[in-house]
This record gives sequence, structure tokens and C-alpha cells, in this order.
Amino acid sequence: MDDKENILNDEKEYQKFLNKNANIELSTEDEKLAYYFKLSYLKDKGKLPKIGEDELENILEHYERVREFNNAKQDYLDGKLDEETYKNIEYKEKEYLIDKINEIIFEEQTLISEQVTPLESITDHKKKKKTRIIRKKLFMMASFAFVLFTFLVLLLFYILAPRIELIASNDFKLEYGTKWEEPGYTAYYYGKDLTHKVYIEGTVNDKKLGTNVLKYNIRKNRIVISKKRIVTVVDTTKPTITLEGEPKVSICPKKEYVEEGYKAEDLHDGDLTKKVKRNVEEDKIEYTVKDKSGNKETIVRELIREDKTAPEITLEGNETVYVTVNSTYTEKGYKAVDNCDDDITESVKVEGEVKTGTTGTYTLKYTATDAAGNSSSKERKVIVQQNYTKVSSNYSCGSAGVIYLTFDDGPNGNYTPKILDALKKHGVKATFFIMGQNANANTALLKREVNEGHAIGLHTWTHEYSQVYKSSEAFWNEMNRTHALVKNTTGYDSKLIRFPGGVSNTVSRHYSTGIMTRLARETLDKGYNYFDWNLSSGDAGGTTSASGVYNNVVKNLSKSRGNVILMHDIKSYTANAVEDIIKYGLNNGYKFDVLNTSIQCKQGINN
Repeated sequence: MDDKENILNDEKEYQKFLNKNANIELSTEDEKLAYYFKLSYLKDKGKLPKIGEDELENILEHYERVREFNNAKQDYLDGKLDEETYKNIEYKEKEYLIDKINEIIFEEQTLISEQVTPLESITDHKKKKKTRIIRKKLFMMASFAFVLFTFLVLLLFYILAPRIELIASNDFKLEYGTKWEEPGYTAYYYGKDLTHKVYIEGTVNDKKLGTNVLKYNIRKNRIVISKKRIVTVVDTTKPTITLEGEPKVSICPKKEYVEEGYKAEDLHDGDLTKKVKRNVEEDKIEYTVKDKSGNKETIVRELIREDKTAPEITLEGNETVYVTVNSTYTEKGYKAVDNCDDDITESVKVEGEVKTGTTGTYTLKYTATDAAGNSSSKERKVIVQQNYTKVSSNYSCGSAGVIYLTFDDGPNGNYTPKILDALKKHGVKATFFIMGQNANANTALLKREVNEGHAIGLHTWTHEYSQVYKSSEAFWNEMNRTHALVKNTTGYDSKLIRFPGGVSNTVSRHYSTGIMTRLARETLDKGYNYFDWNLSSGDAGGTTSASGVYNNVVKNLSKSRGNVILMHDIKSYTANAVEDIIKYGLNNGYKFDVLNTSIQCKQGINN
């Protein structure tokens, strides 16, 4: 410690201490340590050293460690110390010196490479270090001042600025095509409501996908406060697929489904029908479509493979056929078509027999059965009758005690309604032999006659004798036209005919000889039945009053036969007399009915 005291108090002693080790070559660890001592001294540029207590203690410790190591080395060389002990000391000292001393040597070598004297470099380095410390402190102070200033500005802004609050989300999703409705907002300043001063910049286009920005602004104390709401128009709605026909369809087991059609529409993309993909399976068809936004829709049409539909049989010719006794019946033919098996005419079975040698009504039954076991039947009635050229007025004209009211030449807009009202009032049905051109002008009355349960007969289109009876072709042209009108207007398939003037008229002779004989035969061959009458009301010229019509009818009624009464619904006095005739018949035990093809009421043919 004496050396330590001397070094601290006497510069010369310190210099001596250093010089004692400064002249050694820097080739050994001792030399490096001595040079370290020299550098420590030179730090203060030759001024009186004022090194600290700790630093001097460190120098002395280094020196003592070196001296001890050198002594141990000498003892080893002199054989006073064993090799293992020496090696341990040497290893520890080298480790220590390498870590501590080389650090100083590295610093010195760096200074030398820069061609600066060690004394000057160390001094400059110290100054620079101090400068850096000062700058660092100044920078930290400046940074703190800036942060403090920014905080104070923001605090002042926060205190002086008004507040805007958006109702609902700031990030809003709006479905495409949905009209934008502002959810609302509020603005206030120290409790005062300033909502009315908020102004909005921007709009929302609900017809375009994408982002819309709404900016909510308010100005106060020369400060503008803003808030943003992002409204994104999206398309999350699936397209719609509409099927033509039913979602469940029955089809034949071995047939392919014939597409009835479909349509696909999207709120954003419009018509997507062409983009629909069909996936056909055994029991269903899937229809799938996807819009541009990736929304996908799939619907299914269920296919029920079964056959529950019976075949359809069509009879060639008429369902009621008239043949003359002792003649030959010739089958007109038939056809059977099935929805799954197509033409199955060969499978039709015909039951029944026509005995043309005996008058009467015979029924032929036609039955067709498809592969699935569905069957259907139709019947044809064949009426074998006496030669109509010998028919006279002694036909029974229906059932005894029954009144058959028949009206020719209508319908008439003035009188037919009154007759229909009277019939409806008393629950009576009648037969109307309509004239085509009048029915065409009064289709509503024609429909009413059918709808109220009356029978419809055909009475040509014009009732003009010169036109109707000039040839069979002319007659049937008018009849076919009238038949088509009734069928198309009402669906009623009439098989009843009344010849203008009756089958016994002679006026037809003026236009075509024998035409009534031909027409009577053709009428029956075509499946029609023609009717005359056995009681006339006289309204065609015999009387012109309601009482005259009434008397002509009630005085000639008979309960021993049917009473087919000829009247015309184009006469006012006939319309006025009908209700009284109905009352009389009902009060006197008569029944009322309509004509049908099984009733025979024919007069003799005179042409």
C-alpha cells in the first residue's frame, strides 16, 4: 500500500512506477501489461494524473498478478514448482490476461492505424464521448418537450371540439337494391345538442355493388369534426328459379321427361335462365344457377315414374248408329292410344253383337288395356229400326203422359229469356232446336240453355228453304256449321235434328226431288236422330195470341202417349203462354222431359 500512497500523492513517483515497466518489448504478457500502465498515464495529455482509487487498484492488481506469475514461472524453471501446479497457474493467468489486456491493445492498435498519437486519440475519444452524451441528453429533452407539446395540443383540441356519435355500425352492409335509410347520428358540445348542424358528404348508390363513404361533419370554434361511415353494397341474395309445370311430375317408366321449361332471375344479374345447369337423374332433375356474387340456388323437380293413365279410345263414326232391319251392320272402326305405350289399337277387345234381323238397341263395348294394366272402355249403340221410308205419325213420341216442350228458331233476345225464366221457376226442362245465325248473335242465351239443363237440337243455320234443300251438301254445310257453333260455345255435342218444315214437308220438292228421303237416311247414318212433333201450338201461323197457343196445346194433350209440342221462342205470344201451359200440365198429372236419341217421333216422308 506504500506504493499506492506514493503514486497517488507524488507525480514523480507515479512516473517512476510507469517508467520501470515502459521500456520492455511488447512480446510477453508482462510487456503488454506494462504498456497498459503507460496508456493509463497518457490519458490526461501529460497533466498531473488524477486517476481514481478504483482504477489505480485495478492497475496494481494487474501488476501483482503478473509478478506472482513470473515468480511461479521462475520457480518452475528452477525446479522448485511441479509442472502440473505451474500449468494450472499459467492457464488461469493467460485466460485472464487475454480477456482484459487484449481489449486495451486492440484500442491502441486502432488509434495507431489512424496515424494519431495515442495521447491525442485518447483525449479526442474522451471529448467525443462527452459530446455524444450531451447530445443524447439534449435529444431526449427535445423529444420529451415535443411529446408534451403534442399532448397539450391534443388535449386542448379534445376539450374545445364538439362530439359526433353515429347510430348503428360505422361499417354497414347494405343488400343490393335495398334503399339506404340513414340509421341516424347525434352531435353535442358540452351537453348542448348540435345534431341539426351536422352536414353529410357523400351518397349511397344501392344499385351498384361496392363501397360508399359517408362523411358526417360539424363546425365549431373554427374546428371541423368529422366521422366516417362505410356503407358496402353487397349481393347475398340467391337467384330464384321458377319451374314451368308442377314440381312433381309423373312420367312413363321407360320414357324421358320432356322439359316443360324454367326461368332463373337474380336481383343484381337479371335473367340467368341461360346459365341454369340441369342434372338429370332417374328420379329427379336438379336445376342449379349461380350469380356473379357466388350466390347459388338449387331446386328439384321430382320425377315419379309410373303409369296411372288409362288408354284413350276413339270411335270412328258416331257413338249411336242407326241401321235398317235385315240390313248389314258394318263396323266403322276404332283407335286406342296410350300415353306410355302409344298405339295399342291391336289390343282392343270388342264385346257385344248386333242382330240386324231384329229391331232394338244393341251395345258394343270397346276395351283397351295398356302394359301397366290401366284400361278404359267406350260404348257404341247400334239401333236396328224399321225402314224409315215407311215410318208414319203413329210413333209414340216418347213416354205416355210426358210433355216434351220444344222451341224452334231461337234463341231470341226478347222472348227466350222469359221462356227460360218460366221453365226455371217451375223446374221444367225443354228442348231448343236452335237456328245457327240466331244462336251466333245470342251466345249468352245459348250458354244459359245448356247451363240450366235443357237439351239442344240443330235446326240449320239460316232456315231458308231454297238454300237448305237445294242439295244434301248444302243442308249438311249448314248443319255442320251449327253443330260446330254449339260445340265450341258450350261444349254440348248435339245429336238432335229438326228439319225446317219437318221431315214431311213438301216445299223441298221445289228445290230437289227426293231430298227428304236422302236426308232422313243420311241423318241416321251420321249418328243423328231427327224429330218431328205430334202436337202443334199453332204459333207458326194458326194463332197470334197467348190464349190461342194455350188452348191449342192443352186441348190436345194425351196421357196415353208422349206429347212432343211444336212451339217457337221467337214469338211473343208463345213466351206469354208457356207458364200457363206448364201450370196446367203439372196440375193435371203430366210430367215434363227433354228429347233424347232413343225417342222416336217421326212423321211420314213426302219427298
